[in-house]
Amino acid sequence: MLRRTFLGGTAAAAAAPFLPARPALAQGGRASVLRFVPQSDLTIVDPVTTTAYVTRNHALMVFDQLYGLDAQFTPQPQMVEGHTVEEDGRRWTFRLRDGLKFHDGEPVRGRDCVASIRRWAQRDSLGQALMARTDALEAPDDRTFVIRLKRPYGLMLETLAKLGPPVLVIMPERLAAIDPAQQIPELIGSGPFRFNAKERLVGARVVYDRNPDYRPREDGPVSWVAGPKRVHFERVEWQVMPDPGTAAAALQNGEVDWWENPISDLVPTLQAHPQIATQLASPLGNLGTGVMNHLYPPFDKPAVRRVVLEALSQADFMAAAAGDDPKLWRKDVGLFTPGTAMATDAGLDVLTRPRDLAKAKRDLVAAGYKGERVVLMSTSENPVLGALGEIMHDLLQRLGMNVQYVVSDWGTLVTRRASKAPPDQGGWNIFTTTWTGLDMANPVVEQVLRCGGEKGFFGWPDLPELESLREAWIEAPDQAARKTIAAKMQTLAMRDVPYLPTGQYFYRTAFRRDLRDVVDGQFVFWNARRA
Repeated sequence: MLRRTFLGGTAAAAAAPFLPARPALAQGGRASVLRFVPQSDLTIVDPVTTTAYVTRNHALMVFDQLYGLDAQFTPQPQMVEGHTVEEDGRRWTFRLRDGLKFHDGEPVRGRDCVASIRRWAQRDSLGQALMARTDALEAPDDRTFVIRLKRPYGLMLETLAKLGPPVLVIMPERLAAIDPAQQIPELIGSGPFRFNAKERLVGARVVYDRNPDYRPREDGPVSWVAGPKRVHFERVEWQVMPDPGTAAAALQNGEVDWWENPISDLVPTLQAHPQIATQLASPLGNLGTGVMNHLYPPFDKPAVRRVVLEALSQADFMAAAAGDDPKLWRKDVGLFTPGTAMATDAGLDVLTRPRDLAKAKRDLVAAGYKGERVVLMSTSENPVLGALGEIMHDLLQRLGMNVQYVVSDWGTLVTRRASKAPPDQGGWNIFTTTWTGLDMANPVVEQVLRCGGEKGFFGWPDLPELESLREAWIEAPDQAARKTIAAKMQTLAMRDVPYLPTGQYFYRTAFRRDLRDVVDGQFVFWNARRA
């Protein structure tokens, strides 16, 4: 399997059930320090400028949210003490909890919330939907902010609780005034941890210190990012590992406490270790996508995109991501996360009918492919994304495309995907990535379904019919109407192909058994404690 080729010797490096201790990482201060192995290094620190999950997870430590989403997808008050709705749903008044302070000692004020919402909304589809319906966004006093709408907006709390990247967090007004296309120059939030810039070591370590001034909510259960954020460690260190084998050895030896996403090949070894526990990272799994650049040939042509969609095998992609156990992945997956309200079978015959690569190769030429070089980006830093890149590379080559396969670290890929330059001048044509099931659950949170051209996701698809249906979904009066619209969107997407859906997979996260009360479903660092 291509996945095995990509992983090389990393699985073999950790094949022994119990490995001897190594002096690679410091062991001191274990009681007060939590050491975590993230999916990749933290390249971009501004949560508004990227959709990278590693940046979102970082942001939830440093910053706080107005509302926190719980495991039932219900927004719960977080920084907000409460709200009132007046004028037939057109005036929302929000009052902040008492005692909220930024890390520089300044109080969190209503105007900080206003500025943060405005900055974030320029980069997020839910934010754009809110602002399109907003008549005024103002802060009458330090503890209050008001959103006055042109017409009622039924997704208000879901918008203010936006958890998927780019996540809505509150920062000081002076930082929120910075162009969202530029990174903020300092990390000052009001969250439960402070970013330790002095100990940041690019490519190796990110450090967070407990914020002694943080006042958690006192009520409600801890669920996802809702409820009290009580911190039991003085320090959290993210340790970036050179390969999965090293990460596995460090976890087995107790040099780190928690590994975000161990590759499936190594999970049985970790589960056999008496001091290691594993659990599903999310009940919604992850969905894979192939993101195509609609600005340049060949993927500017819908017919070309459609040929690739009809030729791909979701089973190939998901087996590469999650291994050979079919219980850990699903094929025949459309736009929306299986098991959620908007999931539908509409239009999926494109994905379920038999593949004929020889015919697809002929169809590709008839669709207008003229031998252009296709720049496929992938990453060497994340084994799952690397494996998906290998499968995409193989598919495009078998279709007869002239592929330039560019493998880099994730940070370089994230930077390059923002370029609108021609592919032969530093731009790109296609890359593979994954999204949590939460972020693929409906047309508004789904970033890759933003098809408004310049305002769309990277790749900048300009598909007015899909955008019109997305707006109709937002305005729909009830869940039944939204589900009907979602089915229409999926049918249309199978024709116009804004992106390539490559299936759903599940993975397990692993941590030492003396780490207790780890929050299910999200990678957050409050609540967890040492036994």
